[in-house]
Amino acid sequence: MQSSLVVLVMSLLVFIGVNIVGNPVDMLINPEADQEEIDRVISDLGLDRPVHEQYGYFVFNALKGDLGKSFIYGEPALKLIVQHIPATLELAVAALLMAIVFGIPLGVYAGLKPDSKTAKTIMATSILGFSLPTFWVGIMMIMVFAVQLGVLPSTGRGDTVDVLGVPMSFLTLDGLSHLFLPALNLSLFKISLVIRLSRAGTREIVHMDYIKFARAKGLRQGRIVMVHLMKNIMIPVVTVLGLEFGGLVAFSTVTETVFAWPGMGKLIIDSIHNLDRPVVVAYLMIVVLLFVTINLVVDVLYSVLDPRVRLQDQKS
Repeated sequence: MQSSLVVLVMSLLVFIGVNIVGNPVDMLINPEADQEEIDRVISDLGLDRPVHEQYGYFVFNALKGDLGKSFIYGEPALKLIVQHIPATLELAVAALLMAIVFGIPLGVYAGLKPDSKTAKTIMATSILGFSLPTFWVGIMMIMVFAVQLGVLPSTGRGDTVDVLGVPMSFLTLDGLSHLFLPALNLSLFKISLVIRLSRAGTREIVHMDYIKFARAKGLRQGRIVMVHLMKNIMIPVVTVLGLEFGGLVAFSTVTETVFAWPGMGKLIIDSIHNLDRPVVVAYLMIVVLLFVTINLVVDVLYSVLDPRVRLQDQKS
């Protein structure tokens, strides 16, 4: 119920916010068109109705799965986004996996041995992930790995394989080579974030009584870390990664633009430039639904990782 209310309020804010900016008619008709032609286009697009009436019409159609028709392409906005979303999701998932694979082990190591030179190097390097702008890092990656070394491609998605009608590039070597650089570029900030979260959690938990008791029992360090420490530090990490995954999907526009990745980034940039309101509104609503769904999944994972949450739910 709370999620439904959030989606409804956001739909109102998004629709009104997009519809008070600019006039798409100016982008769609010839500047030399007469007033009769202008009035016809405005009527065909439904822009002659009051904003509240347009919003009611939008909500009514959205409940049926219709988020409007693109002014520019003349196709359903949802269809255009669905055509581009697999590439964006693939890029976001690859970036998230990189953040997990690199961030958690490095953060745990830095937390277990905070005074070592390696740990200090890891924490110092993680600052770069927060500091360096994504577009500049992407350009530098292209200069080094694609132009100078020539070991990785710089643009495009490469060869794809259709899985249930959805093109996937990570299933081919050429696709993986095209995916690596943009995914790494998109994941740098997330890797730094996960390193710091993992280190902070490790430094807090490593001094807990149950960790000391496990060591007193003679358990191996590897078992202590994997069984007793990892499960507890994963709670804040899962929370942040869940929300950050939505951010990876929603804000991968810069990376997609730098690497010419054929995802939703280029589509939304073109739609904003051309004032293609239905596509912009549909994109933002899908992002809202994505964040709401991720929050729900994170709440469920809470109860899996922390039994205390399940006990509290049963008491309530």
